[in-house]
Amino acid sequence: MASSSTPKVQHATALISLLLLLSSTQTTLSDPTSSSSSDEVHELLTKYNLPKGILPKDIKSYTLSNQDNSFTIELSSNPCYVKFKDQLVYYGKTIKGKLSYGKVTGVSGIQAKKFFIWVSVTGMEVDQKNDMVEFHVGAISQSLPAEDFEEIPTCKAKALLREESFSFLDALI
Repeated sequence: MASSSTPKVQHATALISLLLLLSSTQTTLSDPTSSSSSDEVHELLTKYNLPKGILPKDIKSYTLSNQDNSFTIELSSNPCYVKFKDQLVYYGKTIKGKLSYGKVTGVSGIQAKKFFIWVSVTGMEVDQKNDMVEFHVGAISQSLPAEDFEEIPTCKAKALLREESFSFLDALI
């Protein structure tokens, strides 16, 4: 009888080890009834030398890999439009990327409106010397003052119908 329970014990031990390994490789914070996840994400941005206002308040949950700093953010608002000075930005329900000190790469889920076209933001980088944030759209980039992202924006359900200016990314076309 002992030999028949040994594979079960080994299987259970292997399963527990796998669960421990998975839990150590990813940090998950989720509480849809509290704003603590949003606060934690914005605090995390400042620890990585990124302005807290590059993401909206409406964060439902996020995961951050301890291995490669890749992240996934789930927003509670969908759609989510934010107006930064003269630039209209759309945040998808899910935002992904890879976090490192002073920059975010491999971004998906964020778009900026350029004239009548939405372009995908693929990365962001802080230029501390000039106090600017550089936004990448593929191989092209545009810098904006870091002070534009000091306040954490709130999502709006509708895009503004009238654009007053097209400053962000205008130099790209």
